[in-house]
Amino acid sequence: MKVKREIFTNELDRKVFLGQVTEFFVTLLKVAILVGVSYVIISPIIGMIVSSIASTEDIYNPMMFILPENPSLEKYSLAALRLDYVKTMGRDLLYTITLTIIQLLVCSMVGYGFARFNFRFKNLLFACVVIMIVIPPHTIMLPLYMTFKNFDLFGLIPSINMMSTVKPVYIMTALGCGVRSGLYIYIFNQFFRGLPKEIEEAAFVDGAGVWYTYFRIMLVNAMPSVITVTVFSLVWQFNDVFYANLFLISEDVVISKKIGSLAAVIANQDKILNVKIQEQYVNAGIILILLPIVMIYLLLQKQFMEGAERSGIVG
Repeated sequence: MKVKREIFTNELDRKVFLGQVTEFFVTLLKVAILVGVSYVIISPIIGMIVSSIASTEDIYNPMMFILPENPSLEKYSLAALRLDYVKTMGRDLLYTITLTIIQLLVCSMVGYGFARFNFRFKNLLFACVVIMIVIPPHTIMLPLYMTFKNFDLFGLIPSINMMSTVKPVYIMTALGCGVRSGLYIYIFNQFFRGLPKEIEEAAFVDGAGVWYTYFRIMLVNAMPSVITVTVFSLVWQFNDVFYANLFLISEDVVISKKIGSLAAVIANQDKILNVKIQEQYVNAGIILILLPIVMIYLLLQKQFMEGAERSGIVG
């Protein structure tokens, strides 16, 4: 019996050891995959940062590897000057934040309606929401352009040319068909469906109306999905150049459009004709444009991840 017990103990130890070794290699493989994927995603940004802080001497220095020997922020100062950074960024953030607020209100109300009310053609209308998510906006760019080129509201008002203004984007957003609005409606619908109906029933018993219940109770409980949609909307509205180009919105309002002409502006006004040095200024401009969105994401990262998990868009 003693010999059999020792054999069993040794066999158990061997299995435990093999399990630990297997777990170690699996963890090592996961870390290697994460590091590799992270490098592929982050390396372009690291390259832009290094290029933007490198001096002219570092560009032609064959001994420089990864970090520049003579770092300088001179590229950022000139890029900010040519972008008119403070004024243009202020206009862009005002434009982006107002669109985000409108999207939050409209998409949350539509999502709440789909989740809590029954009405005719509900399934058909929700199918249209799904189609909004699936169909790329490029397929409807011509009808959109023609609609706002000669906007007449079904003949009720004289034809108005809304090109070169931000009105088309605001109208589309207010009507629930702005940038990624279909996805936001879906997120709110999924979240409101997960909330217990007893919350609303208790409010109705206490005499609360539909609007009071929505704004003061349901929307407060839906704060994780609100944070998720806020981050998504801010990022996508801020980075959107498709509708900005389609509706000919000025680059003084959408700073992302200005980065495309930065190299030409520097070449004409500052007489910097070297393509490599122009690229440094463009990289500095891109980093300056990315800063506000990165800061917003870092501030809301925890709430964003919690909201994404609870909204049913991951996993």
